[in-house]
Amino acid sequence: MFIKDFIRLTGTSVLAHKLRSFLTMLGISVGITAVVLLTSIGEGLYQFVLSEFSQFGTNLIAVTPGKVSTHGMSMGAFGSVRPLTIEDAEALKKLSSAKSVVPVVQGNAEVEGNDRTRRTTVFGVGSDFPITFNIKIHGGRFLPDEDPTAPRAFVVLGAKVKKELFGNLNPLGKRMRIGGDRYRIIGFLESKGQILGFDLDDTVYIPTARGLDLYNREGLMEIDITYKEGANTEKVIAGIKRILEARHGKEDFTITTQEQMLDVLGSILNVLTFAVGAIGSISLLVGGIGIITIMTISVNERTTEIGLLRALGAKQSQILSLFLGEAIVLAAIGGASGLLLGIGIAQLLHAALPALPVHTPWTFVFMAEGLAILIGLLAGVLPARRAAKLDPVEALRSE
Repeated sequence: MFIKDFIRLTGTSVLAHKLRSFLTMLGISVGITAVVLLTSIGEGLYQFVLSEFSQFGTNLIAVTPGKVSTHGMSMGAFGSVRPLTIEDAEALKKLSSAKSVVPVVQGNAEVEGNDRTRRTTVFGVGSDFPITFNIKIHGGRFLPDEDPTAPRAFVVLGAKVKKELFGNLNPLGKRMRIGGDRYRIIGFLESKGQILGFDLDDTVYIPTARGLDLYNREGLMEIDITYKEGANTEKVIAGIKRILEARHGKEDFTITTQEQMLDVLGSILNVLTFAVGAIGSISLLVGGIGIITIMTISVNERTTEIGLLRALGAKQSQILSLFLGEAIVLAAIGGASGLLLGIGIAQLLHAALPALPVHTPWTFVFMAEGLAILIGLLAGVLPARRAAKLDPVEALRSE
């Protein structure tokens, strides 16, 4: 059988039963649409989280109090014999590979300025905070590098707090109250937006020691360290351990690199993507069953045609190829339409809900189409083999 005859017979068979062919393709199309849509959302979430963390650079290490237990959960400050202190952070600045070291304490407090009052997130941080987290100063300056244990009462405002308390007024040099204590405003920041739902603009920044007093804490929540480009991460971690173990007498702290943070989040999002993809694959399974059903009906209806082809000299392999080709064509067209529909719906969702990240990689598009063709091939095998094994004489007599 010539290629052009094969294509003509396959195309004629598909077009001869338009409604049946449409319903068969619809099953595959719905399955591919579901898979593409759900995995696009999952991949979009992964890319979103990656970009959110990457805005702080890639050379970030967090040291938190408490040694990770055998159950994989940090006990926090309660699991630490000795909490992390400002002095620990100062000691870590001696690392030759350290670019910035920031002692951090965080909480929520009432702030008052320009006769307006609101509650907001108050960070107690060091002077290296803008370097560590790529924060830009819009006006004034950030907290000065001075004695970290006895800092002056200075405060820097996030963009949202500045706008809501002072509007278009210049707040530099003005006084405000934080938790009942008076502070002088020395700067305000450019808008940073949100990261994973946390509004970085709805914040104020005060010296770490004053943050500890404000929240009546003995120790820090964490120490954030950035290291120089080209430095070996393992050597940096070893240096951090050496310094803190010498000060604490044992390893009662946890070191987490940004790569580890991303790996954990990535594994969670990969499981989520796999789960939603598996749910969409159920639709593909239904579509495959639909192809088996429709092709079986097609074999029964075309028994005489098969007998005639066999009588004219068509081989079993050619009959097998003919029906497999029909199943593959139906699946391929259904898959292509499902891809277009899935990508289209994903983009419409993103347009309607800009906060919902979607991303459909081209490699996945080709894999989805290949999966549709594979399903068509597998689903068409049994009906095609049945057609190929029909006895030509019996097939002609079936009319």
